[in-house]
Amino acid sequence: MRNKTRTQEQHEHYARLAVRDAVLRGEAPIASHLLLTQKGILNDDVPEERTLGIEAGLAWMDCAEASIFYTDCGWSSGMIAALKRCQAKEGYLIEFRSIFESSCYPPWTLNYINSK
Repeated sequence: MRNKTRTQEQHEHYARLAVRDAVLRGEAPIASHLLLTQKGILNDDVPEERTLGIEAGLAWMDCAEASIFYTDCGWSSGMIAALKRCQAKEGYLIEFRSIFESSCYPPWTLNYINSK
């Protein structure tokens, strides 16, 4: 499961690094968990709104060629739900990545993500 000792800010920073990594690979990522949890959109701490956000993000699977999971910070319940949905879609590409295997990130980013 996701590391609960990290702050929301640290998780958002990591997610932004993951989006950057995907763009630098020539991909066009959709990071619904960054978009939909912004102030004034959905509240991730309200279970019904979290579920709505997860479902909205998963709706993009109909248009996507693949789902990429960045796993350095562990697995949230939303990630697990998304993985199960991806596995049920025949022929759908699923990839797992570690953002820090890429050389385009300064060394301080890992320390920042892991700091309390």
